[in-house]
Amino acid sequence: MTKTKICGITNYGDAISASKLGAGYLGFNFYRKSPRYVSKSKARRIISRLPKNIKKVGVFVNESAIKVKNISDFCQLDLIQLSGDENSAYAIKLKKSLSKKIIKSFRVKNEHALAGVKKYKADYIMLDSFKKGIYGGTGTGFDWKLAKSINKNRLFLSGGLNPANVRIAVKNLHPYAVDVCSGIELKPGKKDFGKMKKFIRAVK
Repeated sequence: MTKTKICGITNYGDAISASKLGAGYLGFNFYRKSPRYVSKSKARRIISRLPKNIKKVGVFVNESAIKVKNISDFCQLDLIQLSGDENSAYAIKLKKSLSKKIIKSFRVKNEHALAGVKKYKADYIMLDSFKKGIYGGTGTGFDWKLAKSINKNRLFLSGGLNPANVRIAVKNLHPYAVDVCSGIELKPGKKDFGKMKKFIRAVK
């Protein structure tokens, strides 16, 4: 069954609601320029109150490996998501340092954006939409046909997903997981419970 990752978690209410509704992964964004940025102290407070079976993902953009490790250890993260321009060597070094699984996000503008994706040394590959200067949370989609070249057992599908279209995406691609952020929000960083419920139900 395709798993659900709810990204851009900034408060405990949304986090516990997502976990009770059946989300398997929760994303905490540590990129300061993001409207969904959360401090490591706040993230730790939220994470400490969540069920152990929920996977907590730290989202980073072009951050130093030292800082990623510091935040990961402090917040007790389960996975690391690299959403910037990090190369494969960086991911390999980080994985050895943390002994945690790595999700590498690629912003897909066209088929040329997938060059080198299969060779990238990460546990999972996330395909997201491209928007100049923005790393995730754009609310726009991309041509899902491009995702068919990625091993579905490694694929996190993102970009413009919402309760209305996620069922089609899952049926056509059977990805390991789908990732949603703006598609279920009232505003950046605040989830809409109804939309979140419909989204997770649609995935199931």
